[in-house]
Amino acid sequence: MDLMLIGGVSGSGKNVALAAFEDAGYYAVNNLPVPLLEQTATYLERAGQERVAVALDVKTGPGLPGLAEAMATLSQRGWQVRLLYLDATVETLVKRFSETRRRHPFSSGDRTLTEAIEYERDLLAHARQLGITFDTSELPAASLRGWIKDFVSVDASQITLQVESFGFKHGVPLDADLVFDARCLPNPHYEPALSPLTGKDADVVAFLEAIPEVERMYTDIYHFVASWLPDYARDNRNYLTVAIGCTGGQHRSVYLVERLAQAFSPRYQVLVRHRELAPGDVAPAKPMST
Repeated sequence: MDLMLIGGVSGSGKNVALAAFEDAGYYAVNNLPVPLLEQTATYLERAGQERVAVALDVKTGPGLPGLAEAMATLSQRGWQVRLLYLDATVETLVKRFSETRRRHPFSSGDRTLTEAIEYERDLLAHARQLGITFDTSELPAASLRGWIKDFVSVDASQITLQVESFGFKHGVPLDADLVFDARCLPNPHYEPALSPLTGKDADVVAFLEAIPEVERMYTDIYHFVASWLPDYARDNRNYLTVAIGCTGGQHRSVYLVERLAQAFSPRYQVLVRHRELAPGDVAPAKPMST
């Protein structure tokens, strides 16, 4: 049985994520208090549901109390239990609440919206450590749905390597485990013919492959990740997110991420995300070879 738990800060896209899991064939349960998790899973198991997605109610107590114990108990009973923790920057969350005119669940007469966001983030700090974190800042709903479609296709018993490109001018991804900075490399943006292209395009690839420093950086990143990835796997990590950034997240970081994904996909499950590119630029998971 597959139990997908959805947690994270309010406004991070949990409703969108739950709908995406439902579209992928999961039985969806929204705003479930943690104390009812085991009871609900037992009921749905008896009802014949083998794939269940649950959006957790963050207002049931500080830090979703009892979540770790409930996850452990259900795992012992044969459920494959995963927690997807959604996060976003304060600036993004303020913008979303302002646009929708929704009230933050932890806002009160003496808390501003920003203070409510930070208060909730502190409450959930422990729960964040129980699963994989995904940063939805500035991410269109269509891109989140696409990423979840790929996410559910990977084998949870094997470690998955997520490689992500981003632009430093838009901030460092909140979900990154390892961050590499490619801004010191020559920038195709300053070549008029290459500026409107991305690191996926053949002309940009040819430009970067002709620069020795690019090859040296790629080799260093590859060997670092290849050397330590088995250790992360032995530490029972389900995911490792490697983020590579350049100034705008269009050329150098995209090129390096594409190369890394190609290099690691024969041995590991790989997910690719290009944060600053257009919606839909999330590559499907590549199955690990046997």
